Order: sequence, then structure tokens, then C-alpha cells
Amino acid sequence: MKVLLNPEPSLSIHITNQRNITRPKLHSSLSFVPHPWIGQKCCLTAKASLDSATIDQLGISESDIKNPAVSSLYRSSKLPKPNQTVLEAQARVCTGPTQTRPLNEDQAFKVLDTILRSARGELKGEEEVSKAQLGAFFAAMTIRANAFPEATRWSEGEKQAMNNFWPLLVRALPPDVIFIADPEGSIMGAGSSIGPQYVGNRTSEMRLVGALREILAGGHLGYEEVQGVLREVLPLKVKDNECSGVSESLLSAFLIGQRMNLETDRELKAYCLAFDDELGPPLVADVRSLTHYGEPYDGNTRFFRSTLFVAAVRSCYGESSLLHGAEWMPPKGGVTEEQMLKFMGANVSLTPLQAKGLLEDDEVGFAYISQREACPSLYSLIGLREHMKKRPPLATTEKVQQFVRARGREAIVAGFYHEGYEESLLMLMKRRGVHSGLVVKGEEGALSMTTRLRSANASKGLPVNYCSGFRSLSMASAFEVDGVSRESFNIEVNAKDYGFEPTDTPRTDRSVSKNIQLGLAALRGEKGPAYDRIVLNAGMVDHLLRCDGAEDISSALDRAREAIDSGRALKKLLNYINISHKAR
Repeated sequence: MKVLLNPEPSLSIHITNQRNITRPKLHSSLSFVPHPWIGQKCCLTAKASLDSATIDQLGISESDIKNPAVSSLYRSSKLPKPNQTVLEAQARVCTGPTQTRPLNEDQAFKVLDTILRSARGELKGEEEVSKAQLGAFFAAMTIRANAFPEATRWSEGEKQAMNNFWPLLVRALPPDVIFIADPEGSIMGAGSSIGPQYVGNRTSEMRLVGALREILAGGHLGYEEVQGVLREVLPLKVKDNECSGVSESLLSAFLIGQRMNLETDRELKAYCLAFDDELGPPLVADVRSLTHYGEPYDGNTRFFRSTLFVAAVRSCYGESSLLHGAEWMPPKGGVTEEQMLKFMGANVSLTPLQAKGLLEDDEVGFAYISQREACPSLYSLIGLREHMKKRPPLATTEKVQQFVRARGREAIVAGFYHEGYEESLLMLMKRRGVHSGLVVKGEEGALSMTTRLRSANASKGLPVNYCSGFRSLSMASAFEVDGVSRESFNIEVNAKDYGFEPTDTPRTDRSVSKNIQLGLAALRGEKGPAYDRIVLNAGMVDHLLRCDGAEDISSALDRAREAIDSGRALKKLLNYINISHKAR
């Protein structure tokens, strides 16, 4: 059985020191050939290159760069790939009550035939269907049958396919998967006793199986139930090429099932706070103001990602920023802050204590912490998450973390895409007790507000650049204030109202080096779309959070421009790359 390991990344970067700035040395030719989807083959090669000014600024010799890194290359080659036929089906059915797209008869027959052949041992390697995929797919089918509205329940084609294949599947699938597919022995019509009698194979699975019975029926769990399951089964451990302690099928079904049922506030709070004490009590940085940036961990695949450069700008006038994320994260596997920092030669394995030191260092004033270092339990799920295809509840809650806290005011900023989750994110921020909170519907669900005009053909719902938040009217934290002492707000930011010329967002298309090139050129003072976005996002966040000196939006934007034009923001970023290796 395939095991979803979470090994070290496969891209080797050797750090040397040149001109007092550490740099990456790339030894391999980097090209991207993605795994083909069903009925489709594609081959992309990254051709963009860092410009000479960027190379000189970082101290990279051109001979060291064979091809620029693209985000997909940061996926570890040791992670087993999911079966693409089943993964495509998961993309359709492992989602919410209104978004699910039932399979037609041909699709359903193809998927179930693939699962049967895999269960019989006829498929090997990348063609094998993993236990995590089986858990996610059959959990989705069960929840749809039990709890979804008529339009997204099983199609006639799915019913026909299941009638044909289930008598064969029930003899080939392991008991845990049969339980997920028919927990009460009532869906498939075969009267199987396996589901009703199943209690798990280990003591650690008993609580998980009990919780799953409620989830598979479309129900919800309490705060303590969710935390109890998570703390009992995580981190995932691998021994003798098998996950020990818990069935990947059961855990995958648990995670995707809670998302499909639309998590309650208490469930989200449980995910958000479950591992706060994993490394001990939180450290407190001696800074007057700290903003925690919660970008989506799976990165950007299309547009310029500005937050790293915004953090360098804000540090110039005493607004400290703590960024956190992962090097590579499914489902998008896009460009992340960790990839950019690693490509530029920074230390991306900082502990919270080391990040605290960088926040307090006047020469730096911002920091990045990897989930790998700050929350190993959640980081152990990366491989499983790829095989689930759709985002679990953790994709929301991991954006609202405080890996280091501050002596002074604290704020959290997070990006979102799906309408409804903005309120959930703000609820979690208030639960964190910060003074101010802000959610931004940026491009790709990220934090970056854009200067482009809203398209006349824009989709319904909240527009890009929609912001909502709260701010305390005193130094008291959210724990200490009531609704009267807290000001709520929402706004659709139109950059043109603040003097920005409308421009299309720069495309990066998974190119880490292109994102770096755009950001560093902007920090060198090169005017254009990337420069405008960094200024807009730094100044607008300062203004909406009511940071000191940003009460007037024009002053806030001018302050951000001055930090760039003076060269101070670029110096802060270069200091970070160098000093991060000296952190203790």
C-alpha cells in the first residue's frame, strides 16, 4: 500500500557567501513537466530568467542559474503521486452541497473500475489508488447520499455504476474503506455487516471511527471531539513503509467530510487552536506592533505574490510582520514565500525563537516561519492533503496562527476566496485575541489587492479587493473589549480612487524567479504594476488596521513609497537574507 510520506524537499540548494549576501546555487537544469491529467498531455518549460540587476543584487553569478525555479519543482519527488483518474473524480464530488458535480455513467464506471483493479493489485506505482484517495472518494459518495440536496446527490449514472461494481468491491476493499462507503449497511443495498460493526483496527482509531459515523451522516462534532481526534492521530508516523497509528483512509474521510458538511464555528476553532502548545508556550517579541500574515499555504499559480515585499516595506517604519506558510502545499502547489526566500538564499528553517530575534532586530523587522518548524503535526499531512484533492478545514485555520506574539499591538491579515469564509476567519481572529483583524479577497484568494479595474464580466459574489475587518478602539485586546469598543468595517478598495493607474496584474505562472524579479525591481524603485501593488497593499493594510501614522490613507501610501524610493525596503530584505543565517 502506498504511504503518504512527508520527506525533505528534493530540490538541493547549497548556500555560499558572496558580497555578504547568501545565495542559492542551482546545480540542475530546472524544467517543469507536470503529470498528465486524464486525456490530456502537456509539457511546460520555464524560460523566464532573472535580469542582470537582480542577479547582481543577490550576488548570483549567471553561470549558477541553469533555468529559473518554478513552484512545481518544490514538490518532493519522494511523495507518491495520486491516481489521476480518481483524483479528477474527487475534484468533482469532494466538495460542498451546491458545488458538487455528479459523475455521469461513463465517468462513474471508469472510476469504480480503476478502484477495483487497484484493490485487486492490478495497478502499480502512480496508477495505484492510495488509501487516502479511497477514503476521500467514498466519504464524499456517502455524505452526498445521506445529506446533500437532490441536485448534488448520486446521479443515475453513479447509481448504475455502483450497482454493478459494489458486489465486486466489497470483496476486494479493506474493512475501513467498506465502513466509509456504507457505515450503516444501508446505502449499497447488499446488507453488509462490516460497516455497522466496524470499530477500527487500533485503539487510536476508535475515537476517529465514532466521529466519522456522525460526519458521514452529514452531522457535526463538538470542539473537544475534533481536538481529541486531531491530537490522538497527529503527527502521522511512518514505520516499515506503512502509516502507523491510524488508517489514512479514515483520516482522509474525516478531514474532507468536515469540509463537505461546511464546518461550524466550534469545529473551525478546534482546528485552529489544536496545536498551539505543540512547541511549548508562545514566545513574545519585544515589538510595539506585529501583523501576522495568513496567505493561502498553497501559493499563487498565476499572479504576482507581493506579501514578502510588503513586509520589507512595512518594517521600515516600525510595523513588524510575521509571515508563515510552507515550501509547497497542495492542491495548487503555487509560488510561496518560502520558495522565494529559499531561492534567494535565506534560511527557511527558522525556529520561533530565531524568528522572534529577527522581528526585534532593527536591521530586519520581519520574519518567516515554516509550518515544518512551527507545527510539525499539521505539516505531516502534506502528502495526505495532495491525495484528498480538495482543501480540508486546515486550509482555512492554518492562516490564523500566532507562532510568535508581541508585547504591543497585534493584528492578523488573511486572504480568502469562497464567500462565507470571511466571517469564519474574522471569528477566529477575535478568538485569537488580537487588537485588529482583516480579511482580503485578493487575486487567487491571496492577500494581494490589485490595481486593475473590475471586469464587467466578473463573477457574482464578493469582488476582488473586498476587505472586511475589525479594530479595537483602545490598546485592549479582543478578549477584553465588547462590541461597543470594537469597530467593524468592510470596503471594496478601488485603487483608482487613491491615484493608481489601472493596470493588469503581472503574470508569474508558477515562476518563482519571475516573482522575485518583479518584487526586487519594484524595491529598487522601478515604477510599474508590481511597485503599485506593493505600495497599495502596504499602505492600505496600515490604514485599515489603523496603524500609527496611517490614519490618513494618503499619508500611509506616501510612507510606503518613501520606504521603497529611499532604498530602505530593499536593504531590509537583503539584510533578512544575510542575517537569517546568523539567527540563534
